[in-house]
Formats: sequence, structure tokens, C-alpha cells
Amino acid sequence: MKSTIQFAPVTMGRASEEVALQIEAAILDGKIEPGDRLPSERELQLHFNTSRGVIREALQALKQKSLIEIKKGAKGGAYVREVEVSTAGESLALFIKRQPLDPQHLIEFRESLDRTITLLAISRGAEEEKIELLAKAKILETMLRQSDPDMVVLAELDRELNIMLARMTHNPIFEWIMQALQLGFSSSDVTLYQGEQYRKETGENWKNTAQAIADNEPLRALSHISYHYAMLLKLLDAVESTTDGNQKGLTGKRKD
Repeated sequence: MKSTIQFAPVTMGRASEEVALQIEAAILDGKIEPGDRLPSERELQLHFNTSRGVIREALQALKQKSLIEIKKGAKGGAYVREVEVSTAGESLALFIKRQPLDPQHLIEFRESLDRTITLLAISRGAEEEKIELLAKAKILETMLRQSDPDMVVLAELDRELNIMLARMTHNPIFEWIMQALQLGFSSSDVTLYQGEQYRKETGENWKNTAQAIADNEPLRALSHISYHYAMLLKLLDAVESTTDGNQKGLTGKRKD
């Protein structure tokens, strides 16, 4: 930690929150760098002019945010963590999982995101990236034509394709969001993989989308993306209709 950093004494009331915010600000400003060891609890007490309990509460809050890790032993103490994409993605994924989302809202968001990502991938993606995306899309299509494909392998390949496409934007934020979405929800394509006809159409559509990206044809690529989500909405409507029909059948039985 840089020796010039100074913390301000905190007041009673929300003291632990003030301590946590000051340390967090120092980390985000680069005044305390990843791998640096924070001062001891005793030293922090003196810096902030507060109790040990307040310091421990503040450190726990920073730990929950994944900003620090607390080690034990001779070289123990609070150390600043390197914030990794996977850590941030897992936090966002956990938040997404806990939200009662309407599937149609998710589909609408994914289609809008995919359209933006695709346009950027066409304009910014390197030729070798486009060739690799097409090659993997062809592998996916071949697997989806099998009568009894391995769903676990399919889901992983689908996840990989989505992240590859996001990475081709050369904008890390799109990649982070896509990783979080893939963690937060099993890909919507997996739903399409359950039925043989949808499965074949989805595989062919993925290949056609990747081919349009490789050919630098944005309008054709966007058309394939729209078709993909139209298929998904159609499947969702069919599932809801079946569910409603079953419920009506259960509640509409005649009593003898």
C-alpha cells in the first residue's frame, strides 16, 4: 500500500460503512493495489479513530464485495483482491437467477443484445475469429442433426459460441455481460434443443448466422438472429398453451 494514503476519522452511527467506503474508494482509485496488505486492525483503529468491532465489520463488508480477502497465519491479514471477470460475472449471474423474470423479457433483451453484438462482430472481428466461429457453428449443427445428441456437450458448445461472438466485439463489457447471462441462465438455445425439428432448425440457423458474419453481410446475419428468437417465442407459446390446456383439463373435469 502506498505510504502517502490517508484515511479520515469516522463518526459514530454508520462508522463501519464510512470505513468500508473510504477503503473501497482507495482501492478503486488505485491508491491501494491488488496484492497490497491493508494495515492491521489495530492500525486501522488508529487511522479511523474507532473501535475494533467497527473495523472488523467494515472488513467483512469489503470481503463480501470481493474487494479483499482475509488470510490467517503468520502472513495473515486483509489483502486487496484482483477483481476478475469470473468473480463479477458470478455475482451478476446470482442476482439474475434470483429475479422473477418473465421469459419474454429475457428473450427481448437477448435479441437486442445479440443484434448489437453481431453488428460489432462483423465490423470489428478479425478474419480468423470469424472463421473459427463458423467452424464451431458447423460442429454444433452436425451434433444437432444426431438423433440423440449429448445435451451437456451441446450446452457447453452453445455457451462457447455465444461468448466467442461477444468477444469479437473487442469491447470487454459485452463479453462480461454475456458470460454473466450464460452463468445466470442456461442458454435459451437449450430449450430449442429438446425437440428434434427445432433442434435441426436451430443448428442450421446458427451456421447460417456465422456464415453471414464471415461473409460480412449484416442484414442477412440480423435476419437469422430474428428467426432464431421467433422460433424461441413460438416454442414458448406452444409450451404455455400446453400448460394452460392441462390446467383446464384438470379443473374442468365433470363430477359423476
